[in-house]
Amino acid sequence: MKKSTQLFFAVTILFFTISCKNTTEKKSVQEQPQQTEEQQHNNAEELQLNNGNLWEANSETTEGINAMLQLMSDFSEVENPEAYEMLKQNLETQFKTIVQKCTMTGEAHNQLHVFLVPMKGLFNGLTASDLKNSKAHFNKLNTHLKTYKTYFE
Repeated sequence: MKKSTQLFFAVTILFFTISCKNTTEKKSVQEQPQQTEEQQHNNAEELQLNNGNLWEANSETTEGINAMLQLMSDFSEVENPEAYEMLKQNLETQFKTIVQKCTMTGEAHNQLHVFLVPMKGLFNGLTASDLKNSKAHFNKLNTHLKTYKTYFE
C-alpha cells in the first residue's frame, strides 16, 4: 500500500508540475543551479500573503479545498480506523482534481504549492498504525485546510 501511495504522490507532483502554467522566469544555469519544483517549495520558508492581501486562486482550487473541508466536517467515524482509509482516498481524489485543473501562475501558483505540499504527509498520517495517530493527523490536516482562506481568495 505504501508503494501505491508513494506512486500516487509522485504522479500527482508530476501532473502538478506539467498542468500548472507557471510563467515565472528561471535564471540561467550559470546564475543558479536548477532545482525541481518540489525542491524549490521545500526551500520556501512559509506561506506568505500577497503584500498583505490574499492570493487570487482559480475557482477549481477553491472548490477543491472547500470539498476537502466538507469531507473533514462530515467525517463522523472517528473511532473506526478503517474509515480513515476511505477519508484519505476521498481527500486524495480532491487533491488530484485541484492539481489537474490548476491554471494559476506566478507567485500565487508558488504559494499554492507551499500550501499543498505538506498535505501529502498529512494524508499518509490518516492511516497511521494506531487510532491516536490517525486522529492527530486528522486534526493537523483540518487545521491546515482551514488556513487556505487566510492566504487565498
